[in-house]
Amino acid sequence: MIKEFRLPDLGEGLTESEIVAWKVAVGDTVTLNQIIAEVETAKAVVELPSPFAGVVAALHEQPGTVVEVGKPIVSFEIEDDGAGGSAPDAAAGKREPNLVGYGAVLEASGRPARRTRTFAAPAAASVAAEPVPVAPVRAAEPVESMQVESKPVESKPVESKPAASVPGERPRSTPPVRKLAKDLGVDLVAVTGTGEHGLITRDDVRNFVGGGDLPAAAQELAGAPAQATGLVQARGERETRTPIKGVRKFTAAAMVASAFTAPHVTEFLTIDVTPTMELLARLKASRAFAGYKLTPLTLVSKAVLIALRNHPTLNARWDEANQEIVQFNYVNLGIAAATPRGLTVPNIKDADRMSLMELSSALTELTDTARAGKTGPEALSGGTISITNIGVFGIDAGTPILNPGEAAILALGAVRKMPWEYQDEVALRQVMTLSLSFDHRLVDGEQGSRFLQDLGAMLADPGMVLAMV
Repeated sequence: MIKEFRLPDLGEGLTESEIVAWKVAVGDTVTLNQIIAEVETAKAVVELPSPFAGVVAALHEQPGTVVEVGKPIVSFEIEDDGAGGSAPDAAAGKREPNLVGYGAVLEASGRPARRTRTFAAPAAASVAAEPVPVAPVRAAEPVESMQVESKPVESKPVESKPAASVPGERPRSTPPVRKLAKDLGVDLVAVTGTGEHGLITRDDVRNFVGGGDLPAAAQELAGAPAQATGLVQARGERETRTPIKGVRKFTAAAMVASAFTAPHVTEFLTIDVTPTMELLARLKASRAFAGYKLTPLTLVSKAVLIALRNHPTLNARWDEANQEIVQFNYVNLGIAAATPRGLTVPNIKDADRMSLMELSSALTELTDTARAGKTGPEALSGGTISITNIGVFGIDAGTPILNPGEAAILALGAVRKMPWEYQDEVALRQVMTLSLSFDHRLVDGEQGSRFLQDLGAMLADPGMVLAMV
């Protein structure tokens, strides 16, 4: 019998993903949970395991194609067990699959009151835009539960017949398609949908543009061939156009939403971190830390986690929909990572419960995974506060934009040797600038300043940690 596997919601609330590469071909025999494809969401490249054991009957989409959630991407021919389903179906009690939450991680249990909600006072003025919500952490469904039964079909993709929109009815399309049409100045009422039940797809909009219904500039924007002119030809030789998608598209949307939603305040503190750098050198030479990768980021991250104990308002988020302040009683520490695919901010779950050794290992794994482009969706959701290390690029200070759904982000500047007042004399010391941006709806100037002051005190004199704990 033939069974289809439809593109699942990968737990991020996204409506589409791009097929990056198939790991199987038609006719291949696959086992349950075998990786069959790589797909790129707006946040990460995700490996899809097979929900069936059987033979690949058809691949419905080609690499590079953007597919809507719920669309069939591959069909399998599996053995009929006599009960109208596969063995995993029987084991699952023939229940309907739950595609939402696929790829999410099981939230740690047994910890009291991980979040505290406080009703927010009415705002003096309305907020211009809704904040980008943090994807909820949900329990992962077993892979077997994603099975989608369908009636027997031929071992090839079934083409949908075009269906025009009913007069007076809003054309059926998805938000990304409507956005594309708006950017191109296309009235969807004039477009015939070739998708299922007349759904208007991206290709429908592009084909409409390519048919000469719009000016050449709009046709070029849509990726359709435009009539050659001197200007277009010259521009083609002097410019390179890259489609905005994947991580870059998500980052742009998130940063715009954050910048125009949360009232940002940035404060700076330049400190003598010579004692911290000396401590770092001693730890590296210690046999107890042999094999661990220790950097200034490691110690600053630990100091941030300690400082948050006395300044919990920086570990919260503003819930505009419910008019509540959500206080996190745990810390999922986000670390901004520059990757070949763009900026990502994976986070370390429950970082506040880790020892320095555990934190060191988690930071190493996080950065290595991000650079390899293997960060999963679960690591990119649920952050509560973030750190960005701009010092690695030789930058001293900046005004970082908040990660959506978080109250604060700290930027670490470069550690530089420079003349500094030390014991009433001028000496050559190792100096760093800390840049703290915070959401002024959640964090008052005094709260942000005291947090930064305590953090600086610990880095200027690590012995101050004994007074903070």
